[in-house]
Amino acid sequence: MASRIIANLLVAGGTVLFRAATTAYKQAIINASKSGVTAESVKQASKRGRQISLEESQKILGVDSNATWEEIMEKYKKIYDANEKNGSFYLLSKIYRAHERLREEFPDSHVDDHEEPRQEKQ
Repeated sequence: MASRIIANLLVAGGTVLFRAATTAYKQAIINASKSGVTAESVKQASKRGRQISLEESQKILGVDSNATWEEIMEKYKKIYDANEKNGSFYLLSKIYRAHERLREEFPDSHVDDHEEPRQEKQ
């Protein structure tokens, strides 16, 4: 009997939270459209907030500010491969994001270079 009451309370509470969230989302859309905010500008703002700095990228990969693209790729592949075996997803993500940020500084970097290095299975 007690478990049925708890289950009903959980369902009712979940329903209330879901309705509140959808109402808040609808109101946020209305407020954004009134202020002239577009979906594209929100995406760009969120992307800028998550991007790591150039200096942090250089520290993560262990390269200096005047490193060539080949040196960056060499360090990236070495560090990525080492952490792919024994590292965490967090470290792999930081390494990849650092590589991604440095790639923005080299507009003529090769298209194939941005892929994660894959080790061949033997």
